[in-house]
Amino acid sequence: MLSHFSAMVLFAFFCSIVFGITQRSELNKMIRFGAFCFVLFVGGTIAAGWLMWLIKH
Repeated sequence: MLSHFSAMVLFAFFCSIVFGITQRSELNKMIRFGAFCFVLFVGGTIAAGWLMWLIKH
């Protein structure tokens, strides 16, 4: 059973792989862009979660 956090990390991982492969042509740039997308996905989701928590409280 996946938690919400692990499901989000898994989703970010696979999306980052797809974005890296489809948006860049060189292997080094694919890896860097994929890592960049992963950090943005995870960081953005955590930031959005905190924002929603602050709005609720």
